[in-house]
Amino acid sequence: MPESEATRLSEAVDEFIAHARHELGLSEASLDGYGRDLSQFLVWTRKNNFDDPSELSAAEVRAFAAARHRQGLSPRSIQRQLSALRRFFRYLRREGRIQGDPVDGVRAPKVRRRLPRPLDVDQVIALLSIPEDSELATRDRAMLELFYTSGLRVSELAGLTWDRLDQNEALVRVVGKGNKERLIPVGQHALRALAQWQRVHKTLPEPEQTLDNEKPRIFTSLKGKPLTVRAIQKRVAYWSERQGLDQTVHPHQLRHSFASHILESSGDLRAVQELLGHANLTTTQIYTHLDFQHLAKVYDETHPRAQKKARKSGHGHSPSKPKNQEGY
Repeated sequence: MPESEATRLSEAVDEFIAHARHELGLSEASLDGYGRDLSQFLVWTRKNNFDDPSELSAAEVRAFAAARHRQGLSPRSIQRQLSALRRFFRYLRREGRIQGDPVDGVRAPKVRRRLPRPLDVDQVIALLSIPEDSELATRDRAMLELFYTSGLRVSELAGLTWDRLDQNEALVRVVGKGNKERLIPVGQHALRALAQWQRVHKTLPEPEQTLDNEKPRIFTSLKGKPLTVRAIQKRVAYWSERQGLDQTVHPHQLRHSFASHILESSGDLRAVQELLGHANLTTTQIYTHLDFQHLAKVYDETHPRAQKKARKSGHGHSPSKPKNQEGY
């Protein structure tokens, strides 16, 4: 690119941020994020004497990512910064400022997905054994039972309305991510707890409604105000301490425990995917906590060669009964 047409990187970043604000309509939070990530890139380019976008290639972008890694930046943060650079350089390319995309072909480091620690069945039973000796306890018992029996997201539970609960069919209709609806079974323990709470709920003040056509929420305060996600998180944490668990429980742990316990009993990853409302099976796979002994047992019981070996030698794992989960 001729010298007269060169655009300084700092000027190009300013133009991109203006484009993102006025033409793309990105939120202030997104704009701040892009600004921070691209500022870090500008610091690196100035240090390495790069001023013109056309001077940069994939080698320089890789060098920047490597430098950020050496500085201790997490793989997830490096992924985010590369994503910001990718959008920035695509903008410059559309504007005719550069010919190629220097981020094209640059792979971000793999992120190790952190798995929430699931509760074992005994811990779940201890958590759910809430004495219904008050209106709040009755509500919270129903809330925690539904979390575990149906594997809901906290946002799904917070938005749940009574018309979506079919107590006769033991099903609940949930609107999840992407506004997708799914039907989930509801266990008998949860149905009983919900019926108890419904009797209390009918005696409370008329639930607050923000829209004329909004249906009454299931989980509200004793004044009829719908519970927020944060309020629900606090109640779950409160009961984990009150019931003597050795950890502070988060709602997602109950969802994770729901998925893990079904997988341990059935091994049916596709069924769990449907119940959790995951669009991709790879997302569901982070819930697999099948230990080696369980996998070995499944292998011995299902693989033809393993079965022949077990019959011939008398060794191998014998089929075991499903764990007693006390009806949960």
